[in-house]
Amino acid sequence: MGEMKEHTISVLVEQTFDALPRIAGLFSGRGYQIDSISVGEAEEPGMARMTIVTRGDDGVIEQITKQLNKIVNVVKVTDLTYEPFVERELALVKVTATQSTRSEIMQIVNIFRAKIVDISPKTLTVECTGSRAKVQAIIGMLRPFGIREISRTGSVALKREFRGET
Repeated sequence: MGEMKEHTISVLVEQTFDALPRIAGLFSGRGYQIDSISVGEAEEPGMARMTIVTRGDDGVIEQITKQLNKIVNVVKVTDLTYEPFVERELALVKVTATQSTRSEIMQIVNIFRAKIVDISPKTLTVECTGSRAKVQAIIGMLRPFGIREISRTGSVALKREFRGET
């Protein structure tokens, strides 16, 4: 068995009511793990772009991409893992904030270039955008204060076009 590695797979798919259930069903039916999945309209009308973050060794990822390509609604499958790509995720984190901890939380928010988007006498809600690692890092820094709720979008990703060559 090979090394388990996180993979980010971009799937261009026809925007139909059954595309997402078919793809999710492929993963659940074969026991493949989905770390995150996000979908939205693509550049072409009637098409959607799906970003799936999953884990597996090379054999498992090869099976996943082959199975995805067999789904009738799927137009293109790209494993971005071995190419330069841009990745972003949005997270909203509601954290307990007392008078004594509020300024420390605000310092952490500033360091991560996040924003406070809601405030109450007992909580702050923080919006953070960035790579999955950045979002995970700020959540880790806020956790000791007491996280009440988290909502994450999952990754969206696109292949990076310019690699510094002229």
